[in-house]
Amino acid sequence: MTHHWAPETVVVETGRPPREHDAALNPPITLTSTFIGTAGIEQGGRQYGRYGNPTWEPFEQALAELEGAALPGLVFASGLAAVTAALTLVEPGGTVIMPRHCYLGALSGAQEAAATGRFRIVTVDIADSAAVQAAMTRAVADAPAGAAGARAGGAAPGDAAESAGSDAPATGRRPVLLWLESPTNPMLEVADLPALIEHARGAGVPTVVDNTFATPLVQRPLELGADVVLHSVTKSLSGHSDVVLGAVATSDPVLRETLHHHRSVTGGIAGPFEVWLALRGLRTLALRVERSQKNALELARRLSARPGIEVRFPGLPDDPGHARAAAQMSGFGSILCIVLPTARAATAVAESVRLWTPATSLGGVESLLERRRRHAQEPHSVPEGLLRLSVGIEHVDDLWADLSGALDVALG
Repeated sequence: MTHHWAPETVVVETGRPPREHDAALNPPITLTSTFIGTAGIEQGGRQYGRYGNPTWEPFEQALAELEGAALPGLVFASGLAAVTAALTLVEPGGTVIMPRHCYLGALSGAQEAAATGRFRIVTVDIADSAAVQAAMTRAVADAPAGAAGARAGGAAPGDAAESAGSDAPATGRRPVLLWLESPTNPMLEVADLPALIEHARGAGVPTVVDNTFATPLVQRPLELGADVVLHSVTKSLSGHSDVVLGAVATSDPVLRETLHHHRSVTGGIAGPFEVWLALRGLRTLALRVERSQKNALELARRLSARPGIEVRFPGLPDDPGHARAAAQMSGFGSILCIVLPTARAATAVAESVRLWTPATSLGGVESLLERRRRHAQEPHSVPEGLLRLSVGIEHVDDLWADLSGALDVALG
């Protein structure tokens, strides 16, 4: 473990093979479907490729060190596979409290699960702490009397099975789960993470924080008391728009085993080559985050001086989330949004840019933009004319010239 080093050093040095004479500097790719031996995974054996792979382990260790987790992370086939696993931490028939604006895959997946009766969803304005806390209080009060940790002051997540008086293995599942995302996708609302996590812990409600936008270089939710942190590795962690992966990290051994079991039995496993690429991409995370955040702040400043558009970016002093972001983050991220008067104007910008790429996704070295309401499932509370901008590492003057010219075309 390398916790005594700065995160900018950790991304370069973590996950390396032992330093031995003539050893490889980088970990190898292990391509195998099975492993030799008689020990099962309960005895520490790998046994089969669905349970683990040596290529996953350096990345999983790197994520743990960056997020401050006491246990190795878990890599998944996609961000949505990680989301699906994390949603199993609510008991059948329980309640998931989610931001009304968050990663569309998480929101849509949860809504589909809720439609089957798996659990119910309560959506909240995550920036309204009082409303979120009230939703937790109501959900806990409405939970069945015998449910594990269903009352305020319940046991920690890892003690759920014991709280329920069951002889079954502990799973950490609870009747209420709080899903947090800050800043939110795509509205960039900023949650008061310390206050919400503290309230959830007092109510016996486990918390999952999607940290994809901020990255562990800007925000570390586990250090604020969150139970699980989640990433779409596809985005900033890998950083080159060439892999699809997800990951979670936790310091709770019961929660980790529950998530690992879900990955193993449902098969949402990652390919070794993709994980190797993600670790390679992670090496430059600090440089990419530094440059893209600097570009995003400068573009936000220039855009805010332009009439006819609304700019959403927590780095701007007049942004509603600025004070919270400054207090709990070490930067403001590289995602910003602009709201144009109409969907037609926003589409015209996307069709006029030449350096910016009109495409979904974010967090790569290249700058992307898209009109979010082009997705049918995007919440209607997202403005029709909103463009989400994922700012890359190009020269800021080139990005500005291209975007400003496109705005001239769209707005006249």
